[in-house]
Amino acid sequence: MKPYVYVTRKLPENIIQTLETFANVGMWESEEEPVPRRILIKEAEKADALLTMLSDKIDAEIFQVSKQLKVVANLAVGFDNIDIEQATKQGITICNTPDVLTDTTADLAFSLMLMVGRRLFESAELVKNGEWKSWSPLFMAGTDVHHKTLGIVGMGSIGEALAKRAMGFDMRILYHNRHRKIEIEHKLGVEYRTFDELVTESDYVVCLTPLTEETKGMFTKAVFQRMKKSAFFINVARGAIVVEEDLLQALREGEIAGAGLDVFQTEPIDSNHPLLQLKNVVALPHIGSASIETRTAMMELCCENIEAVLNNRKPIAVVNEELKSR
Repeated sequence: MKPYVYVTRKLPENIIQTLETFANVGMWESEEEPVPRRILIKEAEKADALLTMLSDKIDAEIFQVSKQLKVVANLAVGFDNIDIEQATKQGITICNTPDVLTDTTADLAFSLMLMVGRRLFESAELVKNGEWKSWSPLFMAGTDVHHKTLGIVGMGSIGEALAKRAMGFDMRILYHNRHRKIEIEHKLGVEYRTFDELVTESDYVVCLTPLTEETKGMFTKAVFQRMKKSAFFINVARGAIVVEEDLLQALREGEIAGAGLDVFQTEPIDSNHPLLQLKNVVALPHIGSASIETRTAMMELCCENIEAVLNNRKPIAVVNEELKSR
């Protein structure tokens, strides 16, 4: 009898067909709406594997009701939506999708720098709204990106990819990371800074660090006050790394020049949220990895990870360290 895999969001037919080569598949049929909690719990009770989205809360309750769950494949690099400790206690492998989305997310991060620095979103909306009446020397004048100082908080693979893009703009590149990376410094010419030094010196501060207990709420009022008034803050990591009220205050009071945000504390963000009312904020709907090529590769990796675990093989990407060697 084939194992049972439950997919928490509607995925393309070819991906489901891949899963069906080795499993029976159930799927929540909505592309937009997350699976209701009661249905997720019901499916977890009988599933051998779950293919989940980052919006799904996979907590102790889910693991405790599951009778035969062996693997959860999360369609994301991040896994803060999953109780890793409880999963590990029960011997359930948690997989994610690193590496395949590196370049796509770096593209998005650099795009946000250009959008906020050069006021591209404002300019596009102005034309669409029929507000382009004339030309003047400083009409919609933004700030250069080239030759400026980029500060990368979190020098993982996406940070490295972003640094490579910045090199093409002749930017000075600083980074802060939990562990200093001497090899990357030599390879890319980036310079290590403490967190305080980085936010003080940078013209563009880009947050790429994972959400952990240590990084939760690390961007506070005091941090924004240390940034240059001409600096921009970019976040393509997780919303909870930032204290949103402090960011809002910093933008309103001119402590920083603007922000480009792909992630928020609560997602989807309410259309009436005060951050969205500010002209110097570019807000995107968590689309860091959203290219057809990359999202397809992420789905395929989830399938490969699930198949490997269900067939007692080592998956490609394992989150819970204690189970990596099994």
